[in-house]
Amino acid sequence: MTSTARIEQHDVSAEGTGPYAITAGPDGALWFTMVHSGQIGRLVPGGEPTSHRLAPDSGPTIIVGGPDGALWFTEYQAHRIGRITTAGEIAEFDLPTPESGPYGLAAGPDGALWFTETTANQIGRITPDGQVREFPLPIEGAFPSAITAGADGAMWFTMNMANAIGRIGPDGEVAIHPLPTEAAGPVGIAAGPDGAVWFVEIGAGQIGRIGTDGGIEEFPLPDRAARPHAITTGPDGAMWFTEWGANRVGSITSGGVIEVHDLPTPGSEPHGIALGPDGALWTALEIGALARISPPAVETDR
Repeated sequence: MTSTARIEQHDVSAEGTGPYAITAGPDGALWFTMVHSGQIGRLVPGGEPTSHRLAPDSGPTIIVGGPDGALWFTEYQAHRIGRITTAGEIAEFDLPTPESGPYGLAAGPDGALWFTETTANQIGRITPDGQVREFPLPIEGAFPSAITAGADGAMWFTMNMANAIGRIGPDGEVAIHPLPTEAAGPVGIAAGPDGAVWFVEIGAGQIGRIGTDGGIEEFPLPDRAARPHAITTGPDGAMWFTEWGANRVGSITSGGVIEVHDLPTPGSEPHGIALGPDGALWTALEIGALARISPPAVETDR
């Protein structure tokens, strides 16, 4: 029997700042973007939040740990990649293609960071010293969104408008895997503990799984209008995701068992989700808060 997840809400910023994505830093803190106010936030669990200011209209979106011990983030509206050290020192890198709309970002196995350019229809690669290379996609208007490193040494990414999952190798070669469900609108993506890559279909209300061989499975959510947004691996071996349109977080096991949990505040708009330094899951709420999720304990009959 499974008990309910324990969820605690922590206010971290003013209403309207829009906490969006979140990651655990190497300093034992949570780092998060505030997309509407142009800030990067930091919270040590149990402490008080602090923030670092960018240009107000920069639109910081995804944030991840880099191979150099710093935090890296995309600036969707300023069309830059940003870097912030744990001491708060900020550097920003302009991209070769104007108005490219960088969104997704992930550290690769090659010591660089890989990112998506939503409006330029490209995948980008940036080294820790700021050298950028771009790779055009073979499908027009694909709107590449989130990206993650797969178990096969390649980067895997969602193509929101092309209704497909893409794979790009270290050499820049791209393979495309169309989704079985029409207009599924894949967004968030993450590598799972089972060696596969998991993703959410915001348009179809489903969770998807793709093996390194390209085989795809889809799992409908109990609420198909939930608008799942982001996904990550939890401490319990399940994949955890946000339901942006339904004010919930949920989990799915490798066998496809799904559970969902309501968030404490109605209309909190959960976006990014990540495993925190304290072993719990944390999700960014656009209302100006972070929610801490302790996965339910599993009890077995003896």
